[in-house]
Amino acid sequence: MTYKTVLFDMDGTLLDSLSDMHDAVNHILAENGWAARSREEIRAFVGNGARKLMERAIPETLAPQRFEAVLADYKDWYQAHNCVKTQPYPGISHVLAELEARGVKTAVVSNKPDATTKALAARFFPGMLALGQREGVEPKPSPALVIQALAELGADAAEAVYVGDSEVDVATARNAGLPMIGVSWGFRGREGLAEAGAEVIVDTAGQLLEKLLEA
Repeated sequence: MTYKTVLFDMDGTLLDSLSDMHDAVNHILAENGWAARSREEIRAFVGNGARKLMERAIPETLAPQRFEAVLADYKDWYQAHNCVKTQPYPGISHVLAELEARGVKTAVVSNKPDATTKALAARFFPGMLALGQREGVEPKPSPALVIQALAELGADAAEAVYVGDSEVDVATARNAGLPMIGVSWGFRGREGLAEAGAEVIVDTAGQLLEKLLEA
């Protein structure tokens, strides 16, 4: 087998979470008297963590203290409502089961807040190492979370691959020195991945599994 370790992005790669993020953002916007954002706007805003998502979604510049309060409200609301519509993409559970059966190590490396990342992983992928964004650790595209995941798995970077759906994931893999497989079903699509420099792009979970198991 080529890969003994597979690191996955979460949103847009393993989980179709856009609807819950869209609903959470619009809940916070409505509470503050701001106009709602469209689903496609939220699709474009995600990828760099909750802070950047809210910076992009809020239609005005806020004083730092107020912004931090709004951001905290968003994190709290989303943490409590992150599994209303969210589900794994078709075929993902089979991919993970096949990798586990073959002894391949796996982990989630996400720019979602760490508590939310762990909660979603525990619900949908029990037992899988999950690392999210937290204070003191640079978010993706920094390789910091990737390096931590490899260390916690006891994995060799030379035998690992990163799987994601966005330009942030392409840059993360590059910065970590890992090969990358892009998945077109996520938030940026095949065109966005190609523009970001992804050299390998798959369109289905079956194709992803084939790439991961290639000798």
